[in-house]
Amino acid sequence: MSAKLRRSLLVLLSLITLPIGWPHHLVLGLTDQPGDAAHLRARTGIDARYQYLTGGVNTARGWATWNPAGTFASLYAGESIAQHLIPVFTYYQLLQSSPSVGAHELERDVSNLENRDTMRAYWADYSLLLRRVAPAAAHHTVVIQVEPDLWGFLEQDRATALARSFARQLLALRNRLAPRVLLAWHLSVWGTSEDPTYSKPSLAHMDELASTSAAFYSSLGVHFDLVFNDVTNRDAGFYRTVLHNPSTAWGPEDFHRHDAYIAGFTRRTHEPVVLWQLPLGNTALHETPGHYTDNRLQWWLEDPTHQHLRATRDAGVIGLLFGGGAPGTTSAQADGGRFYRLARRYSAAPLALH
Repeated sequence: MSAKLRRSLLVLLSLITLPIGWPHHLVLGLTDQPGDAAHLRARTGIDARYQYLTGGVNTARGWATWNPAGTFASLYAGESIAQHLIPVFTYYQLLQSSPSVGAHELERDVSNLENRDTMRAYWADYSLLLRRVAPAAAHHTVVIQVEPDLWGFLEQDRATALARSFARQLLALRNRLAPRVLLAWHLSVWGTSEDPTYSKPSLAHMDELASTSAAFYSSLGVHFDLVFNDVTNRDAGFYRTVLHNPSTAWGPEDFHRHDAYIAGFTRRTHEPVVLWQLPLGNTALHETPGHYTDNRLQWWLEDPTHQHLRATRDAGVIGLLFGGGAPGTTSAQADGGRFYRLARRYSAAPLALH
């Protein structure tokens, strides 16, 4: 990276305001099941853990039924905070709700967004979540990430009015019921109708894609506390071996493209970004179920100089949350101990956010 580019990225980072209560270093986190907070904290020293809330709002299988009266969320938050971990909830309820009519995910999402009865149940379910975590959020950082992928589909469909109405109601209820909860919007580069993992565009074109993404976010007319972004939802080895797709692995230029995209987005919106659901595979694994190769973990955490991590931080990223996005992908429990080892080393000297 040139000295001029590095100076410009540092100026960019200075324009981003950290959410209230966010640590003054780049946060490291992991997907983690209930009951594991103490073990996770002792083994890694990391900052955050995340949990999906799924099942649908009107199916009798949603997260609110996992413990009586929606206490699953408050228990997970309390357990996390007791171990000095930030609880992060990925609220992914729309697609799995009924009736979810359509051949494709976009059609199914829109069918629910336009169904009055479904949305009445949705807002009741979301409100329950806010009420359950509000007490914890009064004195501790609690994050709710809302509907990953949905926003990318709505952007592709140019459904700006529908997205704006949905976003405004999300924020209005949060402001009324749990004003200290941090609410995260989800950024999908493929919402631009181009996926740079496959198209391999120039850095200048990555900035154009960032401009498109930022314009869609700005069109919502609201301000979220954080923006989450996922680079892929499965290990590259899983894609290659199980899905017969050999094209999702990243080399150095792909990481540089992604940094350029995030930098372009944050320069225009001034919103801090958390990279989420990062794959846990590593290059020492052997492409068997639960043990698939990838290099993202090593790129960001294996270099003790933090050169790669600094470049990503300087683009506007304030956290990395690792975890496989599908059954059978690599987990921290099955990666040969690499995540735990690298997490301990990082946590001993985390990267400051200037």
